[in-house]
Amino acid sequence: MRPDMVEMARAALTRGYEVLILTNAMRPMMRKSVQDGIKTLVETYGNKLTFRISVDHYSADYHDKERGQGAFEKTLHGMRWLRDIGARMAVAGRTVWGESEADARSGYAQLYADEGFNIDAQNPGITVLFPEMDETADVPEITTACWGTLNISPDAVMCASSRMVGKRKGADRPAVLACTLLPYEAEFELGPTLEDAEGAVRLNHPHCAKFCVLGGASCSA
Repeated sequence: MRPDMVEMARAALTRGYEVLILTNAMRPMMRKSVQDGIKTLVETYGNKLTFRISVDHYSADYHDKERGQGAFEKTLHGMRWLRDIGARMAVAGRTVWGESEADARSGYAQLYADEGFNIDAQNPGITVLFPEMDETADVPEITTACWGTLNISPDAVMCASSRMVGKRKGADRPAVLACTLLPYEAEFELGPTLEDAEGAVRLNHPHCAKFCVLGGASCSA
């Protein structure tokens, strides 16, 4: 969808950064010009480049309920191409189905085995099972005492060290945002420059608790 994606990835990789590309591995990725660029990046930078593919469920029936009839097979087609060129892959799934995490990971593991995908189903950073986000859900307030109770560090939350830059349609300039999940919440817009965005982020949105702190999910690799 983004014509400059390959060059954007190359610009970061040449500076020594690791790059994570979020994709559904469908038609835009399969254009020849895009494929040629991706193949060159994989050959040059190897595991510095990761593709996290949205596979909502390991079965076609459930995945296609979310993405449309035939979407599962189209995504697998793209993943097979990534597999064959040696690209490093991860998967983003969902937990809306009411099954246990163990059952979900077992299902993904079987899919990977059947397809010959080198993806670790048991590693939560590689097969990421995202909690569902419902702004109306009643979730606990995050306080300073939570870190000790949960035995995690506030530095582990993505907004402690990462920012999102986006330019809204009609805006004069880009804005720096605290979180990829909250692009339209005014209180999470931190200013027009990275320097403006150095301040603390208050975890006072339901997504902060449900998704990041209690859910343990992350948008990073």
